[in-house]
Amino acid sequence: MGFGSYDESEQDSGNETEYDEDDAVSVHENDHDGSIDFQSDADEDELLDKLQQMKD
Repeated sequence: MGFGSYDESEQDSGNETEYDEDDAVSVHENDHDGSIDFQSDADEDELLDKLQQMKD
């Protein structure tokens, strides 16, 4: 049972793809270093009750 012969000359080299770097997406465009603070007037029990309501 054969799947055909392997001939390297028939294989494409994937390194020849051309693209415009100006249209490329930068994965670091929205990097942020810092911290987030959250303040709420609700106490812990209120927040846990709200979480349980969302789960139900």
